[in-house]
Amino acid sequence: MNIRLQALAMSIARVLMALIFILSGLSKIGAADATRGYMEAMGVPGALLWPTIVFEIGAGLLIALGYRTRVVAALLVGFCLMTAAIFHHQFADQIQMIMFLKNITMAGGFLLLSSVGAGTISLDSKVGRA
Repeated sequence: MNIRLQALAMSIARVLMALIFILSGLSKIGAADATRGYMEAMGVPGALLWPTIVFEIGAGLLIALGYRTRVVAALLVGFCLMTAAIFHHQFADQIQMIMFLKNITMAGGFLLLSSVGAGTISLDSKVGRA
């Protein structure tokens, strides 16, 4: 793959990876009470709802823009693994197993992103962090 296509692929991949967090954070705003109830039912304090929303939207935007990518991607590795363990551990339910595997897969993608960086089409590249 030539350098330009690789740079474009990296930026598209970052946006696709970030999209789930941005949309998830926004959907939590629209269903805050239901989300808080679900969190509490799973043993997570409801007070963490708004920090979670801010983290999901903020981290998603930072990944999409390619800013502080290595650090944010590393944080998302932990977030994905914790989310999988806390919310998707009922393996007898096929949907929960799929959600668990989705989170593990995303953690792998963010681990890779944290090691290779954002690529040349990114804010990190513009400020010399790539």
